[in-house]
Amino acid sequence: MRSMLELAITCAALAALSPGVLAASCCAESAARRVPLLELYTSEGCDSCPPVDRWVSTLPSRGFGPDRVVVLAYHVDYWDYIGWRDPYAQARFSERQRVANSRSAARFVYTPQLMLDGKDFRRAMLRDDFAARLAQLTRMPPKAAIRVSLEDTPETLSANGAWSVASGVDARYAQAWLALYENRLGTDVRAGENRGKHLEHDFVVRELAGPLTAGSFTHRFRVDGRWKRNDLGVAAFVQDLRTGEALQAVSLPVCR
Repeated sequence: MRSMLELAITCAALAALSPGVLAASCCAESAARRVPLLELYTSEGCDSCPPVDRWVSTLPSRGFGPDRVVVLAYHVDYWDYIGWRDPYAQARFSERQRVANSRSAARFVYTPQLMLDGKDFRRAMLRDDFAARLAQLTRMPPKAAIRVSLEDTPETLSANGAWSVASGVDARYAQAWLALYENRLGTDVRAGENRGKHLEHDFVVRELAGPLTAGSFTHRFRVDGRWKRNDLGVAAFVQDLRTGEALQAVSLPVCR
């Protein structure tokens, strides 16, 4: 298994030696400090979800870019029965939420739900304490290292890289994942609780791949022709499967 230093050197070498294939923006390596993972479980069929969707969309403009937090939004399908089928929902995202909540012995799942590093996150009633919560997490050293590079072709997006855990971390319980997500999505909802509303979304997960074997990995995402390539990005993260804690995370836009 490669060390964190070796991952950084490899990523830098790829960007420098292959400018025609991998531009600098198409290669990312994990930082020396820990980057937390914020996951949103949401649905267009849920009338309380749009405000939280909007809050998530404001994070980059408020200084919470991928160097501070990696954000992913999973649309679940269990609200589809009330009259509106969420076009971004997948059954596996609903199952992922159930598994995540079972770790904390939660008796039910709900939307919208934010999970910060695998734990239920609820913003303070009187003030937004997100920055303070992030600061607590980033003070801890990273427990994993990740390197990922992207190669864009007309029909696919290939993600190549490697990951490893830090010294002292039990690798048996570490799992790595890749998420292809899309920003600037909009829907005119015609039924259900949000009927008549225009909803906008960012960080919407289109495909989730994993868990990935430790060491080097390669995954080819098949890109749907309806997706906006300029708004696609890929996130890579390593989690402790027992607790959901994000050991490290990185995110980068698709090559432009």
